[in-house]
Amino acid sequence: MRTVQARVATCGFAGARARAFAHLDLVEIQQTFYQPPRPQTAARWRAEAPPDFVFTVKAWQLVTHEPSSPTYRRLKEPLAPGRRAQAGGFRWNAVTRMAWARTCEIARVLEAPLILFQTPASFTPSAANLRRLYRFFESVDRGGYRLAFEPRGAAWDDATVRRVIADLDLVHAVDPFLRRPLGRGLRYFRLHGRPAYHYHYRYSDADLRALRERLSRAWPNWVLFNNDAMAGDARRFRALLHGR
Repeated sequence: MRTVQARVATCGFAGARARAFAHLDLVEIQQTFYQPPRPQTAARWRAEAPPDFVFTVKAWQLVTHEPSSPTYRRLKEPLAPGRRAQAGGFRWNAVTRMAWARTCEIARVLEAPLILFQTPASFTPSAANLRRLYRFFESVDRGGYRLAFEPRGAAWDDATVRRVIADLDLVHAVDPFLRRPLGRGLRYFRLHGRPAYHYHYRYSDADLRALRERLSRAWPNWVLFNNDAMAGDARRFRALLHGR
């Protein structure tokens, strides 16, 4: 029987960075979604982490989210109204290219192998949205990064997601309690509470055992908790995987 390959992580630093570096295998940087940090800050994180510790990066919201999104309240970048109107929805223009370049700059400093694109439920697979999605991923300089795509909302049925990730060579990021991952290769699991997206939820021991059964034996699994209790839940799950 194949051994399960798994890295356990939190979405963002939950508490002291030193504790994350000591007790986890990976952290997904969330700050890049709201406002990318300075490269000097990212360099400090990389220097503090063990050599085999993995960072992933969430793409800046200027690529994925419309300016009407409440997440823009945490945007510190001054954008003139005309430039702000160009942001989001995978449009291909000077603003989204700038946002992608800034995301990649932090990923490079962190030596991150993967960048996540998470879309709101309002980004449905309409013909117009799919055209923009395809143009963006077919035009962007990927810089050697794996690109993960986490669509949200019932409109993204399995057939549509399977076609998109195959056509555009994307990793399907998914909550394993919400739906099964599609495609081949790396399993990038993001756990948002039960039922998703109940972020105050704390995973029970039974939940964690069920999660362990959902891991792939054929492909590596990166398991990222994204709930209020994520630090404790991630440590508990890592201990379960290691038989502690």
